[in-house]
Amino acid sequence: MTYCQRIGMRTFLISAFIFLIPHSSFLISSAQTRQKYDATFLDALCQREKGNSDAAFDLLRHCVEIDSTRSEAYFYLAHYYGMLKQKDTMLRYIKKCVELEPSNTTYLETLANIYITQRQYAEGIEVLERLYDKSRDRDDVLGMLVQLYEQQQDYDKAIYTLNRLETHEGKTERLSIGKSGLYTQKGDKKAAISEMKLLADQYPNDNNYRCLYGNTLYVNGQKKKALAIFDQILKEDPDNRNALMAMLAHYNDQHDSLSAHRMIERILLNKSTSTEDRVTLMRQVIGESEQAGGDSTRVLQLFHQMLDLPQSDADLALFCATYMSLKKMPKDSIGQVLERALKIAPDNAAARLQLVSYAWQAEDKDKVIALCSDARQYNPDEMAFYYYQGIAYYQKNQLDEALDAFQNGIGVITQQSDPAIVSDFYAVMGDIMHQKGMDREAFAAYDSCLQWKDDNIGCLNNYAYYLSIKGQQLDKAEQMSYRTIKAEPKNATYLDTYAWILFMQKRYSEARIYIDQTLQNDSDSAAVLLEHAGDIYYHAGDAEKALALWQQALERATDDKEITGPRKQVLIRKIKLKKYLKE
Repeated sequence: MTYCQRIGMRTFLISAFIFLIPHSSFLISSAQTRQKYDATFLDALCQREKGNSDAAFDLLRHCVEIDSTRSEAYFYLAHYYGMLKQKDTMLRYIKKCVELEPSNTTYLETLANIYITQRQYAEGIEVLERLYDKSRDRDDVLGMLVQLYEQQQDYDKAIYTLNRLETHEGKTERLSIGKSGLYTQKGDKKAAISEMKLLADQYPNDNNYRCLYGNTLYVNGQKKKALAIFDQILKEDPDNRNALMAMLAHYNDQHDSLSAHRMIERILLNKSTSTEDRVTLMRQVIGESEQAGGDSTRVLQLFHQMLDLPQSDADLALFCATYMSLKKMPKDSIGQVLERALKIAPDNAAARLQLVSYAWQAEDKDKVIALCSDARQYNPDEMAFYYYQGIAYYQKNQLDEALDAFQNGIGVITQQSDPAIVSDFYAVMGDIMHQKGMDREAFAAYDSCLQWKDDNIGCLNNYAYYLSIKGQQLDKAEQMSYRTIKAEPKNATYLDTYAWILFMQKRYSEARIYIDQTLQNDSDSAAVLLEHAGDIYYHAGDAEKALALWQQALERATDDKEITGPRKQVLIRKIKLKKYLKE
């Protein structure tokens, strides 16, 4: 018997054997399949929860191989295929879920969302209708159907769906406006007007509904009747916002600019007009003003008239300040408007920061300090106010107050803070601490500065220089200083620091090269630079040049605060003895 014959015979015997297996054996097999599927599916969910997507994906595919009649694995696989951008496979798997469990609302909703996302609106509508049949309390499904029917320009079904919603919610402004709009799009003007009339008649004492009815009349060609309604409303309620806006729309529609301007002013100066409406109308006024040549006189007059009215928020004042900035008006005038904004909303950080900026530009350090002090009460978590206050105190040489401001500011630093500003916080703190003789704390502050921004050039220079003055960590100082001259190769201050560090390392020939570059890039060299140059030349073997440089340093020492007292006396002795002396 050949191999193929043997295989054929075995297959026949197996088939016959299966035919003879009792029915109970199939039940055992089915139970074993369910058990195996459940265990694999649970393992897949565990892997998914752990973030092991590849393992979960493979296990879910194995679930389908074990039992293709269970929907759960298809559902999760569809999610993964969606992530892989395999939209057709995702759709096929969700459709399989719905096929296996037609009453599962989660599957239906997911399928509908996929259809809508893929712009298969007709299919999406069909699924949403099935979903609504399963869940009659789902008003959100009806809302989605209205949008889809309208998108498909099936206005009759959109209106029918709104009627279904109305049976749940009752007659409401939202639904009536929606139906009226659909009737208008359909071209059924009579029905559109009738729908809004029913709403107005239902609430006869509500002028807003009467105004909506008037707007519907106007849009559908019955302007005379609409204007009569608006006129009657304004006689009864002169401040009615909707009627005023409707009349403004009418004047604009008729290109009656004079009447439109009068109506705009009436609305803007109406005490009951909201800030939002005022801002919207002022944008229109500004746009017309710019088109007409950009004369700001009328615009500013309207702004100031409105700002003289009670304000519920600072938005209008801020809008006015923005307009004035765009028109490049004087900062003190803009500042007055910003001050008004702060009176209305003292916690408005944007307005206060702008005022701080103006005060800073005017070098009014006292005002900067005052504004920031108030800000720390109203905006205690805004780091910028601590920074500006600290810098202002520092420039006034009030070191204790400056340090206090910076140390308080550190308390509001978070991982989301601007690294550049945080870095500067620590850099200035380090400078202050050094001036106060707190070198250990200063070096710790510099380290923190560089952790936030390792290329803070000012910090690198000061840190390196102060280390060299103390004769500490000169290799570290040299590396930091070298970075500064690479960044700014013509900066005399940075070149001097590097030259001095080389001097402290007894690398006199190299130090002389860099001190020469320092003097070349600083035509009006300070006394301290000249003294450094003299020290370096002396050790480089040119005592005559060193003496000349020391004499120049002494001549300028009267204006240099770094060469005073004992240090000045050392300089005088250097000149007298014609040799280098340590301080």
